[in-house]
Amino acid sequence: MSPTAIPHRPIRSFVRREGRITPAQRRALAELWPRYGLDADETPLDFARIFGRHAPVVLEIGFGDGEALAATAASHPEIDYVGVEVHRPGVGALLRRLAAQSLSNVRVIATDAKDVMATRVPDGSLAAVHLFFPDPWPKKRHHKRRLVQSDFAALVAVKLAPGGYFHVATDWPDYAEHVAAVLAHAPGMVEDVTRAVLLARPPTRFERRGRRLGHAMHDLVYRRSL
Repeated sequence: MSPTAIPHRPIRSFVRREGRITPAQRRALAELWPRYGLDADETPLDFARIFGRHAPVVLEIGFGDGEALAATAASHPEIDYVGVEVHRPGVGALLRRLAAQSLSNVRVIATDAKDVMATRVPDGSLAAVHLFFPDPWPKKRHHKRRLVQSDFAALVAVKLAPGGYFHVATDWPDYAEHVAAVLAHAPGMVEDVTRAVLLARPPTRFERRGRRLGHAMHDLVYRRSL
């Protein structure tokens, strides 16, 4: 690279807002990460080895404080879950929940989900991808930072097994319209209006806040066609 060249910086869909991490969360990160954490590198994930069994795998992006993810994993022990979150307080909170509930079907990655999807998730290996209440980046000049873009939708399609689904939930109508427009043109993805059972998900902290503010909830489900 020439001395005057400027390295390309990828557009991120998140801003690290670490906030205040509690002593309990910090302790969980130190003590429980070896049990539940998957270190950030570019090694392809071998889900059968990681979980010690062959089972459907769901990747959840941006699990927040992990309350909903832990509840879902407890309700579906037959499914394995990989949660991806960049904020350390939320990671610490989820680790505490997993230990308290003795859950063995969840693993955690603390880095950018798009990088994980691109470099570590084998093609056709996921039963589902969950994206619940992502940052909507409501200002028009920030729309390019929204995670769901055409390149990401194509990536999701490649990582899903045939018949696997992509479930997005948001309380921002503009973001729901954006997701629908992007997924309508995603190769291999079709809207699935028959999976009503998927919508019986535990509410997240962000969802409860949105409901208190009077926001309507939007659940969009798209399936990888065979």
